[in-house]
Amino acid sequence: MTNATETQNICGLKREDFQTTVNGKKTDLFILRNKDGNEVAITNYGGAIVAIMVPDKNGVRANVIQGHDNIQDVINSPEPYLSTLIGRYGNRICKGRFQLHGKEYMLPINDGPNSLHGGKHGFNQKVWEALQMNDQTLVLKYVSPYGEEGFSGEVRVTVVYQFNDDNELHIDYMATTNKMTVINLTHHGFFSLAGIANPTPTVENIECQINADYYLPIDNTSIPTGEIRFVKDTPFDFRTPKTIGQDIDSDNEQLKNGSGYDHCYVLNKKEEKELSFAAMLKDPVSGRTMEVYTTEPGIQLYTDNFGSGITGQHGATFPRRSAICLECQHFPDTPNHPYFPSVVLKPGCEYRQNTFYRFGVEK
Repeated sequence: MTNATETQNICGLKREDFQTTVNGKKTDLFILRNKDGNEVAITNYGGAIVAIMVPDKNGVRANVIQGHDNIQDVINSPEPYLSTLIGRYGNRICKGRFQLHGKEYMLPINDGPNSLHGGKHGFNQKVWEALQMNDQTLVLKYVSPYGEEGFSGEVRVTVVYQFNDDNELHIDYMATTNKMTVINLTHHGFFSLAGIANPTPTVENIECQINADYYLPIDNTSIPTGEIRFVKDTPFDFRTPKTIGQDIDSDNEQLKNGSGYDHCYVLNKKEEKELSFAAMLKDPVSGRTMEVYTTEPGIQLYTDNFGSGITGQHGATFPRRSAICLECQHFPDTPNHPYFPSVVLKPGCEYRQNTFYRFGVEK
């Protein structure tokens, strides 16, 4: 079939700028387009989403996700997780150590004393096998070999991106293993609903709602303490919409530990693996909204606290706190907290996750 990037697109990205060879595998750019002409652009290097073109209240489209405009900048980005797939294990594992089936595993340390997002060479740095099925669907596959980044088992992963006519970007994950292992997949989208710009506006005025009565406090290395804390009467209460900036600089130990919001919320669920409402963002100026639905038990709210003002596509710049990440996932450091929902994947079983982002406008 014809890759949509071969015809004119509105995101201004060129397919040839994303084509190279990494370790013998070819990278490319794929554009998904719905009936309204809105677009999602994805490269198979790390599954990075490099553009989401959706309209504001006046019908003006802008890119609402941070990314780069060529493959070399994606590969060499100062923010290696910029809007990429994350695996084998999203978020942190304390000191890179955990026990499984009586054996201790050690992972690379790449975030202070801890292992973050699958280690030094996670799924965000892999070239995925890609097949664009139609104008709205892209299938990515990757085989993670036995022992990769210290994890047990060979894991076969499939991720399907689908951008439908309701302006919903669905990301469906499937994985199997030949030996017991742990797995926690997510997508690390850096969302900027105002539209990326030079500079991209900060997110203090973005309204946020999170469907969670509880969150996980962290220590000063961002590892969950093990406590599950009620959000009521804390800066972490987003049960009704409020701006990100309202409490982000409060005199609060937890906010100091994360340099802002960098915490996992325990989503309210009626039953395990229920596909349900997780979070909502609204930009009051453009009117753009984004709702998040997921089968996962948790969602990590990260307010780009460690952003360094990097340059992205078409000269846009991304200052500190110019994006919000809502990473649907199991809880951080779960292998070291037996009462957290399990991340163990066994042979003969299938890991599945369904998450989608619905873009809209409120006039």
